[in-house]
Amino acid sequence: MGFRPFVYRIAVKNGLTGYVLNRGDAGVEILLEGPKVKIDAFLSDLEEQKLPLAQIQEITKTVIKEKTEYSKFTVNKSSSEVELSGSTIPPDIAICNECLKELRDPNNLRFEYFFITCTNCGPRFTILEKLPYDRENTTMREFPLCGFCQKEYNNPSNRRFHCQTIACPECGPIAYLTTSKGENVATNDPVREAGRLLAEGFILAIKGYGGFHIASSIINEKPLIALRAVKHRKAKPFAIMARNLETIRTFADVNPKEEEMLTSFQHPIVLLNKKETYNLSELVAPDLHNIGVMLPYTGLHHMLFDKVADKAFVMTSANPPNQPIVKDNEEAARTLSGTVDYFLFHNRKIAHRCDDTVTRVHNKTNVFIRRSRGYAPAPIILNKKTKHCAVGLGGELNNTSCILLDNKAFLSQHIGDMENVETKHFLKEATNHLIQLTNAKIDTIACDLHPKFTTTTIAKEMAQGNNWNLIQVQHHHAHVAALMMEHSMNEMIGIACDGYGYGTNGEAWGGEILLCESGETSFKRLAHLEPQPLPGGDAATRYPIRMAAAILNKKTDMEPWLKANTKHLKFGETEANLLMHQLKNNKNMSATTSCGRILDAAAAILEVAYERTYEGEPAMKLESIAMKGKPSLNPKITINANSLDTTNLLLALYENKTKLSKADLAYSTHAYLATGLAELAIEKAQATGVKNIGFTGGAACNQLLSQIIRKDVEAAKLKFAVHEAVPPGDGGISFGQAVVGGFSN
Repeated sequence: MGFRPFVYRIAVKNGLTGYVLNRGDAGVEILLEGPKVKIDAFLSDLEEQKLPLAQIQEITKTVIKEKTEYSKFTVNKSSSEVELSGSTIPPDIAICNECLKELRDPNNLRFEYFFITCTNCGPRFTILEKLPYDRENTTMREFPLCGFCQKEYNNPSNRRFHCQTIACPECGPIAYLTTSKGENVATNDPVREAGRLLAEGFILAIKGYGGFHIASSIINEKPLIALRAVKHRKAKPFAIMARNLETIRTFADVNPKEEEMLTSFQHPIVLLNKKETYNLSELVAPDLHNIGVMLPYTGLHHMLFDKVADKAFVMTSANPPNQPIVKDNEEAARTLSGTVDYFLFHNRKIAHRCDDTVTRVHNKTNVFIRRSRGYAPAPIILNKKTKHCAVGLGGELNNTSCILLDNKAFLSQHIGDMENVETKHFLKEATNHLIQLTNAKIDTIACDLHPKFTTTTIAKEMAQGNNWNLIQVQHHHAHVAALMMEHSMNEMIGIACDGYGYGTNGEAWGGEILLCESGETSFKRLAHLEPQPLPGGDAATRYPIRMAAAILNKKTDMEPWLKANTKHLKFGETEANLLMHQLKNNKNMSATTSCGRILDAAAAILEVAYERTYEGEPAMKLESIAMKGKPSLNPKITINANSLDTTNLLLALYENKTKLSKADLAYSTHAYLATGLAELAIEKAQATGVKNIGFTGGAACNQLLSQIIRKDVEAAKLKFAVHEAVPPGDGGISFGQAVVGGFSN
């Protein structure tokens, strides 16, 4: 981010001699010679005039009483010395306004150059192979500088002074276009030609900073239908990239906080509410009230829109089903040729794949759905130092890993669901790379409590191979521990709600009230949602009609309803008969307290969603319906033996589904769960004297649940906490695990 050039300028300004250099541990070493008053002025400038992207976390000063050795101040060659741990590795940064202006300037040598960057912008983490951060340690080493770039690189007054990504059309990476069969497309303007092909209805794979996107039109439904077919994405929403902020406002509502996120130097995908006048294809985000939107974050992205009228393009991660994002040209050609019509390649290698970040704003609070490009692996700064240097390996879904070192938490980029060998390898690779970059001296590794998780197996292997202490952390405890550490709280009543977590009793938890009062390393389960049957295990999570039938059958005969809806079961009438036999005999059914399964069942009863084709689908669609409703159904909050009744809630939905609007019933479902959970948490907080209540887990991404719980907790004069720095869902689990491991005795 141009820190050494900045140091050079303020040293010269203050009349000091000496040097600045990068170290092999990612620290910056500065030697200053001159009068104390000038050195003090330099240190003041260092803090007060630092670059917008710079975060100075620690300054260690040593006074050297020797003779003056230097006649001027210089930027020296980097040192390979590795002494310190925990220095920051900068994440990738969106193109800056100065580079964007040069991109459009016909008199500039980098006019229309897709890879224009400077010290203030461009890829960082995704090009870095090892430290120190010098060009020869990045994938840019394959592009020797031309005379023009070398001159700028050596010029202290130029903003590309010591810019490791400096390049131009003469010496830098090139972009080129091919067909799906690998045949070169003859064009002098491959990027704009790619934009034209998108506008015509073709599907393209486009290489970016951290991997490939698959792109298509948002107006022409033919490529969207084809894309859903080849990607096996029946209904999962696609993210889109819009031309500019003004364009976004034509189809989505944007509040000040959302605008801040969209235009930040990270340029994440932001979930925005669709306008009443929303006019994009419904195939982009089917049956949802919001849509994921990002702005162009590279010169290449901006140029895609130059010669077309399209206001936006679908821009979704390119990956085979359940595998990591594709990053290499050869891999893309091999795995995506049957998906796309054309490839827009460039010849700069990607050292480390990195998906886009996804966020959502709840009123004025940013909520990470996925924390990755633009943020990872920049650390989260904590208010206390850990006892152990720990690494957490996360869960099975939306996986990340995390290193906890002193007062810093380094979260990896998004890794994904641990369903195959490729993702397992990616987790190991990303974690080891993070350990190397941070120079972390790990002594503890933490993982989930579930004995059969892939991450548990990997953690045991790593613990044994490295002689590390192994700690297994209950899933919801990890959620609450992460929230406590994020807000520097020593005690909390945590409401942890999601789809599944392996409980200490071996059962499936997912709607929990936990007490953490002795720091982050221990907990007590105080209350939970009513345990409900889970017929068929994973089948019930895939087909929520099974959950609905199992719960309601306790109160009324569900056989007629189930047989009327056999088309929503994988095996139709045969499955319905088997399920009813299972329910009548109450055989082979485990129980779950999952909040996610209750929302799923409600979605099935209200005919909102009958199948989960992507993670969280029924609950997300239910929330979208509920956003238009009001609390017309008010079932009595019933708590029995520290368990919030959910059977009568679903029965009320079933009995009133033809009497009240679907939107009102969906809202009432959220209101009941949120109010009931808040009531339980407040009761436990008052009984234990704890002043803090937190809401965490995947359900904390739900705006309605979060708002209602917040209102009730704050009305009780208690402090309410939600995640702001890490995802509330399983993308933040690794952080919570590392916290428990790092502070364990």
